[in-house]
Amino acid sequence: MVLVTGATGRIGRALVRELDARNAEFRILVRDPARAADLPASAERVLGDLDDPSTLTPAFHGIDRLFLLTPGIGVDQAVNAVTAARDSGVRHIVLLSSIWVFGDPVPAMGRWHHEREQLLRASGIPATILRPGGFMTNALEWGPSIREEGVVLDAIGPGRSAPIDPADIAAVAALVLTENGHEGQTYTLTGDETLTIAEQVQIIAATIGRRIEVRTAATPEEIVRSRYPDGAPKPLADAVLEAAALMRADTTGVRTDTVRHLLGRRPRTFSDWCVRNAHALRLDDEPEWRRPADGAPPRRM
Repeated sequence: MVLVTGATGRIGRALVRELDARNAEFRILVRDPARAADLPASAERVLGDLDDPSTLTPAFHGIDRLFLLTPGIGVDQAVNAVTAARDSGVRHIVLLSSIWVFGDPVPAMGRWHHEREQLLRASGIPATILRPGGFMTNALEWGPSIREEGVVLDAIGPGRSAPIDPADIAAVAALVLTENGHEGQTYTLTGDETLTIAEQVQIIAATIGRRIEVRTAATPEEIVRSRYPDGAPKPLADAVLEAAALMRADTTGVRTDTVRHLLGRRPRTFSDWCVRNAHALRLDDEPEWRRPADGAPPRRM
């Protein structure tokens, strides 16, 4: 039995559907069952909150594999989950980490992920660590400025990266959760093409049929806003500024063939993702990852 945390998020929703397609036996941890109403009925729902350890014992009962996704700053949720997993006899944890876990010292953007990885390794539970690069879905954060001004703020200029479709991350996660032989492995996951922000915007513009200006994010405030339009707490804002500087300096971009090796196919392209999410990029529909699998009208959340 697999337990999925973060099941109502971008990766979690795709993972639930991948597990359903594989006829896997799995359970999802939810705080609000209404948010999971459109997920496959094969997923056993259990109420729980990673911030409240007292809710985790029943959720982890009978579980032997765990997909662990804890967003944001800090490691408290990961501590609670790993403790519950150890107490329940979980035999394999798949941790969603980040490509930012590199360097000495580790950049701030990867520090919290690094701490979670260290916590997991110290637990003694066999683990697989997934380190994806930037998500293609981050482009949805440009939606408001595209709609209101026809502009995208570019904080990295000549820097390149190989963004990955969260659906490909989910496909890899489903594979390693349902097949043996991945324990002890760390997989760095990227898309198959390195792109600048300007090139990504050019693809979006062609897809949705409108002209979009790329404007340099010239101030620290604009750099943070290019990633978090509504602002960010200072620790996160500082991490964004450091990450932007590192990405600006990387004019080659990190690209791996891990997705192709594991799945036997090339990762989805940014153009593929844009076509599937064109309505969301125009802000007149839900993004694809929130749409019900049965083709029913999108649910607002």
